[in-house]
Amino acid sequence: MRSFTALVNPIAGGGRAAKSWAPLAERISNAGARVRVEITRSRDHAIEMAIAAAADGDIVVAVGGDGLVRDIAGAAVASGGTLGIVPAGRGNDLARALRLPTTVDGLATLLLEGPAKTIDVLDINGTIVPGNVYAGLDSVANRIINDNRWLPAALLYRLAPIRAIATWRAPTYTVCADGVTTTVRAHMVVLANSGAYGHGLQIVPTAKLDDCLLDVLIVGDQPRRAVVSFMREAERGAHINRPEVSLSTAREVTLTADRPLPVCGDGDEIAQLPVTVRLRPGALQVLAP
Repeated sequence: MRSFTALVNPIAGGGRAAKSWAPLAERISNAGARVRVEITRSRDHAIEMAIAAAADGDIVVAVGGDGLVRDIAGAAVASGGTLGIVPAGRGNDLARALRLPTTVDGLATLLLEGPAKTIDVLDINGTIVPGNVYAGLDSVANRIINDNRWLPAALLYRLAPIRAIATWRAPTYTVCADGVTTTVRAHMVVLANSGAYGHGLQIVPTAKLDDCLLDVLIVGDQPRRAVVSFMREAERGAHINRPEVSLSTAREVTLTADRPLPVCGDGDEIAQLPVTVRLRPGALQVLAP
C-alpha cells in the first residue's frame, strides 16, 4: 500500500486547498494508505518537506496551484521521488495538461492505484519548471495576476494582458536555440513543455510533456489592439496560424532582451533576463492517467 505526504498551500485558490484535500485524505486513509499532512509555510519549507518525504519513500502530493506543483516537482526531481497533484489553485494548468481527474473519487483512485508517468522538465538556471517558461507581455501580465488575488481567476487571467498592454512596447529579443541565434522584435517568447498556461490557454498546442523537446513560441511585434483577438484565439490554439507567430523546437535556449524583463515559470516570477533554459528529458515521475 502506498504512503503519502501531502503538502498543502494554505492560501492556494483563496484558501480552498485544505478543503479539497480533506475528503481525499479520508478516502485514501480508509483504503489503508498512510497519510501525513504538512501545511506549507514558505517555498523553502515546502521543498524541505518534500525532499524528506521522498527520502522516506512517500509519494509527495502537492495540494495547491501550479506554483506549489513546480516547487514540489523540483524536489521530486532532486530526490528521485514521485509527485502527486491535487489541483487546488487558480490556474491548475499542469493538472489540466496531464488530464488529471476532477472528482474526489477519480483523484483518490489515481493516488491509490494510478501509474507513475515519466515527463520532461525545464531547468532554468537550476530551477525546475514542469510547465512553461515565458518572458514578455505575458510575464508582465503574470505580475498583475499575482498582485490581484481577490478577483475571480477566470476574469483576472483575461483582464491582466489587456491591462499590461496599455503601457507595453515590444522589446528586441535574442534567442539562441541549440546554437542557432535569432534576433527579433516581439511581444513574448514562450519556452514550453506543457504548452498550457493562463487558466486554460493553449499557448503552445504543439508542446508535449514527454517528447524530449521544448517548444519555442515567438509572438512577433503587432499592433497592441490585436492582443484581444490573439487571446481569444489562444483559448483554442488557433493563434499559431497568425503570421507574426513562429514555432520551433530545441533542447537548450538562451534568451536575452534589450531591456530588463521578468521571467515567469508556471505562474510565478522566478528570474530576470538573461536566462538559459535546458530540457531535462524524463526527469520527473508524476501520478497521471
